[in-house]
Amino acid sequence: MTAKEDKVNILMVDDQPAKLLSYEVILGELGENLVKASSGKEALELLLKNDFAVVLLDVSMPDIDGFEMADIIRQHPRFKKTAIIFISAVHMSDLDRLKGYKRGAVDYVSVPVVPELLRAKVSVFAELHRKSRQLELMNLELHSLSTSLITAQDEERRRIARELHDGLGQDLTVAKIMLQGIFREENSAESRQEAIVEINKLIDGALQQVRRVSYLLHPPLLDEIGLRSALGWYLEGLSKRGGIEIAMRMEPPDFPRLTLELETTLFRVVQEALTNVFRHSGATKACVTLEKREREIALSVCDDGVGIQDGIHPDRIGVGVGGMRQRVKQLGGKFLLRNADPGAVVEVVIPIMPASSHVPAVPAIVP
Repeated sequence: MTAKEDKVNILMVDDQPAKLLSYEVILGELGENLVKASSGKEALELLLKNDFAVVLLDVSMPDIDGFEMADIIRQHPRFKKTAIIFISAVHMSDLDRLKGYKRGAVDYVSVPVVPELLRAKVSVFAELHRKSRQLELMNLELHSLSTSLITAQDEERRRIARELHDGLGQDLTVAKIMLQGIFREENSAESRQEAIVEINKLIDGALQQVRRVSYLLHPPLLDEIGLRSALGWYLEGLSKRGGIEIAMRMEPPDFPRLTLELETTLFRVVQEALTNVFRHSGATKACVTLEKREREIALSVCDDGVGIQDGIHPDRIGVGVGGMRQRVKQLGGKFLLRNADPGAVVEVVIPIMPASSHVPAVPAIVP
C-alpha cells in the first residue's frame, strides 16, 4: 500500500456509473487516490483544482468526446505531461489511434477491460509521476540548500576576515610599530628589553589565533589521530568558551578509525549541532553519543535547552540543518531532528561495511 503522503491522484472519466465503479474496483488495489467524473465538464473542473498523474478517459461521451477532452487537457501548461489512457468500447483503427496519440494519449485499453492489464498500465504511469514529483521536490530542496550554502559561505568568509583583521591584523600591526621603536637611539636598553617581551606576547597571541582559525576550518587532529581526539579537543574548547557542560560517550571504548569522509561528516554534524545549541537553545548541558555497531554508526547530540519551538518545522530551521542532512544523505544515512524532554536531539545513523568484509565500499571501516 502506498504511503498516504506519497499517493498520486488518478482521474476516471466515463458517463456510465457502472463502468466507473468497475474501474474503481480494479484500480483500488493500487492504493492511490481515485477520483470519478461522469462527464467531460465535471472532469475539467476537477483538473483545474487538482494535480492528476493519470487520466482514464472514455473515448465516447455525449457532451465532450475523449479526443476533444484530450485536446483541452493538453492546452493547459500544467497538464502537458499528464498521462492520458483512452478506453474504447469499439474497435479503433490505426488512424483512430494515431488521432488519439496526436492529442496526447499515451496508451489505449479496449473493452472488455482486462483488470490485470489496466492495473499494470495505470501503475506504470502513476509511478513515473510519483518519481517525477519527488525529483522536482529534491531539485527545489537542492536549489534552496545551494543558495543558503553560498550565503552561509559568504557570511563565514566575512567572519573570518573580521577575525583576522580585528585580532591577528591588529596584533601584528602593534608588534611592527613596537619593533620599529626598539631601534630608536633615545630608548634605553631596559625599555628595549620590555618592548621585546611585549612583542613576543603579541606574536604568541597571533600564533594562537592562527591555530584557532585553522583548527575550526579543519582540525588537523581529525587526519592525524582520528575522530575521538578531534571531538575531545573541540568539545573541551567549546565548553570553556560557551559555558556549557558537554559530556561525550563513545562505544566501544576503543572506538576505531573510520574513513576520512565518514569521520569528517560526523565531526561536522557534531560541530553544527553544538553551534546551534550554543546559539539558540539556552542550554546548560549537552551530550554527544557515538556508537559503532556491526553495520552502522549511530550519533546523537542532545541538550537540556528550550527545544524546537511550536510551529517551526525541523526541516525549516536553517541552512545548518540542511547542510547536516545533506552530508548524511550523501553517505546513505538518515538524519532526524526532534524535540526531547527537555531540549532537542539530533540523531544520525550512517551505514558502514562490516570490519570483516573484503568488499570495498564508501564509507567503510579503515582496516
